[in-house]
Amino acid sequence: MEDEKTFVRFLIARKGLQPVTARGYAGAMKRITREIGQHPSEESAEQFVEKLYTSGYSYHHKLNTVLALEQYLAFLGRPTRYGRPKKPRPIVTDTLTEGEVTRLLVCCKNIREKAILSLLAYSGIRNQELCDLRVKNCLVTQNAIRVIRGKGLKDGISQITSECSSVLLEYLAAFPREANGFLFTTLLHGNQLCTGDVRKMVLVVARRTEIKKRVYPHLFRHSMTANMLLRGADLVSLRSQLRHTLLETTLHYANSIIFVERNRYQRFAPSYL
Repeated sequence: MEDEKTFVRFLIARKGLQPVTARGYAGAMKRITREIGQHPSEESAEQFVEKLYTSGYSYHHKLNTVLALEQYLAFLGRPTRYGRPKKPRPIVTDTLTEGEVTRLLVCCKNIREKAILSLLAYSGIRNQELCDLRVKNCLVTQNAIRVIRGKGLKDGISQITSECSSVLLEYLAAFPREANGFLFTTLLHGNQLCTGDVRKMVLVVARRTEIKKRVYPHLFRHSMTANMLLRGADLVSLRSQLRHTLLETTLHYANSIIFVERNRYQRFAPSYL
């Protein structure tokens, strides 16, 4: 795509988007313009959207691609808004049990791996939020972490256990950090971790176990929710831990975990035979 830097500047300065979002849209447009050209006609753009919406790509891929195209057309002076595909409501079926999370932590080969997985498992922090976490916001004496500018640019607090705090203290003793520095960095150059680094590390640890499920960073958030519900956590406490703005979001999240619903049914089902 021509003039990528100008497009990114437009998104940040004129549209008020975050740099990571602007770069993501620019990357998407590199792919799109290879198919429909630098200055697509209205018809070719609509044909592209039709093909996208009837494809087997995920909802989020479709939506983000169309958003990138809309921003690019606005950049060209041709503001356009396309329809939105209906958002699916998937059921979460393969969360990790407490025993499986324990096996993952046992299979960590060093304190760095254990600290990252422990924080994902105990706090339910999102992948990007973990990458952005700084040492000063790791409140180990209070068994909590402070998330700054998380999803939706919201600040919040998530609790962790004393065991998780102990792991983090051990990690910081082995890898000293400045208070304003990132809690986790790359080993070779000391750069901020990216979400891909975390996904790869989680996959490497998962392969050491006999767990057959697909294990990825956000699965720890689903699994914490499921395991807290199975222990009897109420929705208000869960909402606070997940840092949801609306209780309805937490309710849908909880209801989408299939075996939690099965457990509730077994507890209250009538006995006929």
